[in-house]
Amino acid sequence: MRTRLSLLVALYGLVSLARAAAPVDPADWDAVLQEARGQTVYFYAWGGEPRINNYIAWAAQTVRERYGVRVNHVKVSDTAEVVTRVLTEKAAGRMEGGAVDLVWINGENFAAMKREGLLQSTPWSTSLPNYRFVDVAGKPTVEVDFTVPVEGLEAPWGMARLVFFHDSARPQTMPTSALALGEWIAENPGRFTYPQPPNFLGTTFLKQLLLELTPDPDVLETPATDENFDAVTEPLFAWLDAATPNLWRGGRAYPASAADLRRRLGDGELDIAFDFNPSAASSGIASGELPYTVRSFVFADGTLGNTHFVAIPFNPSAAAGAMVLANFLLSPEAQARKQDPAVWGDPTVLAVDRLTDEDRVRFDAIDLGVATLRPQELGPALPEPHPSWVERVEQEWSRRYGALR
Repeated sequence: MRTRLSLLVALYGLVSLARAAAPVDPADWDAVLQEARGQTVYFYAWGGEPRINNYIAWAAQTVRERYGVRVNHVKVSDTAEVVTRVLTEKAAGRMEGGAVDLVWINGENFAAMKREGLLQSTPWSTSLPNYRFVDVAGKPTVEVDFTVPVEGLEAPWGMARLVFFHDSARPQTMPTSALALGEWIAENPGRFTYPQPPNFLGTTFLKQLLLELTPDPDVLETPATDENFDAVTEPLFAWLDAATPNLWRGGRAYPASAADLRRRLGDGELDIAFDFNPSAASSGIASGELPYTVRSFVFADGTLGNTHFVAIPFNPSAAAGAMVLANFLLSPEAQARKQDPAVWGDPTVLAVDRLTDEDRVRFDAIDLGVATLRPQELGPALPEPHPSWVERVEQEWSRRYGALR
């Protein structure tokens, strides 16, 4: 997929393109609402989790009833495919009327779209009416996406933190670092695994290892190069070389997704699972996927954390409708519903203490669940590496371990 993307980038560089249509101005919100009514928004978003799909369906129904905007959730398995589609349209000179109106995105995909001019050319997200509630001071990753400044080109939607969980009914001492996890795997063969990269959760796990094991993690804030990649990642692949034979199924197969990983913990095939959502274990308990005795834990020196976003490409068919949907997803109502583990469990990007009393009650009423760690229990949030490390790590992982599938 990324090879095709690189070829299209080269093609785009050879094509002379017309100027895109002027973007909708969210500062005139009444005009946005008027233009949006009757539009259909094609929202390209990962479709691999039923709880999230149900939440998007609720948001779509609400936006249609209140604002007259239809939302079509286009379920994707890899956001890189969406980037490729938008890039293809730009290379073909399709400067308006594109297939994608809004995309769920962050990290290397945002970096690629920003670099190649595939996003709205002027900032828009910070002018949304509900952006005033975003916790910019307390959650700095709402303005910096994998070291890349957001600059108003995407709207924050939710927060992510890597958490691990286990069934406390099977008492064991849980590892609290990458090195301790490696030792635990050796002592408990077949009882741990991770989704196969480039699945985002599998890649997230590799990044957690990389951040912990690399002697100088500050280098990960800058682009990876041919000169530094091998030395920086050598501890990561040494860890994986040692751990892989002792993984579930001997490292010859990997779970397909976070849901698959949870199911195998619930079925007793695994002793440890993990997710990029601190409420994942409680959500699994609420849905019946996991037993009530499952509990969460984190590593002592912190775990990876970031913000995920929605973005509008340079050539949408329904820019106004996309902004209406993005603004609704930022509303206290939608954010509180999203944070409820019985619905999704995705943490809010809002500063709850700045909300009205009525809206604060929405959050105060949420039962985060018995297996959800409170903010003070999560420990430090480790910053995402520069996006350039992700593709290289995934490629090297595939070269070393992909043949074992």
